[in-house]
Amino acid sequence: MDQYCILGRIGEGAHGIVFKAKHVETGEIVALKKVALRRLEDGIPNQALREIKALQEIEDNQYVVQLKAVFPHGAGFVLAFEFMLSDLAEVVRHAQRPLAPAQVKSYLQMLLKGVAFCHANNIVHRDLKPANLLISASGQLKIADFGLARVFSPDGSRLYTHQVATRAVGCIMGELLNGSPLFPGENDIEQLCCVLRILGTPSPQVWPEITELPDYNKISFKEQAPVPLEEVLSDASPQALDLLGQFLLYPPRQRIAASKALLHQYFFTAPLPAHPSELPIPQRPGGPAPKAHPGPPHVHNFHVDRPLEESLLDPELIRPFIPEG
Repeated sequence: MDQYCILGRIGEGAHGIVFKAKHVETGEIVALKKVALRRLEDGIPNQALREIKALQEIEDNQYVVQLKAVFPHGAGFVLAFEFMLSDLAEVVRHAQRPLAPAQVKSYLQMLLKGVAFCHANNIVHRDLKPANLLISASGQLKIADFGLARVFSPDGSRLYTHQVATRAVGCIMGELLNGSPLFPGENDIEQLCCVLRILGTPSPQVWPEITELPDYNKISFKEQAPVPLEEVLSDASPQALDLLGQFLLYPPRQRIAASKALLHQYFFTAPLPAHPSELPIPQRPGGPAPKAHPGPPHVHNFHVDRPLEESLLDPELIRPFIPEG
């Protein structure tokens, strides 16, 4: 830790506190996730190991947060990530509702590029949600928090636990279009009821594999017909509803793949996806919210492969959580 100067506390996750820090020699701003070991004999937590392994498996990509270093610290270790100013949950929370169609397209396009890249590298994230989609000062979206990620087998021969909750791409798209979650359940049962209320009650005719689910016979729900998505999201375009409908399908094998979704007509009809510099960039809690950078109106499709100069805004320095020495 001697090579870093702690600037403030960003937040706290399930397995550690995240700090904003500055590299003493290079001046680079990073995010440090400090993971403490409750007992040395327990070793490194599985989720931390999965995050390290997943990010090391992936080459540098502009849509996935970069793991810069891993090093021991006291009775634990530290993960050093590139610093990101905010996250998509903050964007949705502070933006005017709903987001402009061009902004929704831009966020969804960047998310799909990141997901497609992970899947091409045999990585399944399993915990996609707005809070895990970080936003840079230039508006760039990057997937983060790979603590539940797995390296998967393309032939489907490997088994995985079903006890993992994630909102996934279709739910995130619906939340961006709606300005709030489509399925706002507070617990497992309520969550299921929210899904069934909109998508209808699944049956073996619609989803043949449903009878193979581990808890299929433990609970039953009354029959409900699906609600047309145009009634749920009355302001969404036909193209948006068509793509959303291909995401929100019960049978996993029938859902549209990220790489194919990027070719959907939704992204090629007006308004085109906004450039990242035209997107709202809220500051994390505790700091002022900077306005989106002005940008020229977009007429043609664009490329976000060119990095924009980042202007990082330092939040108020917070040091109470920094250990002595």
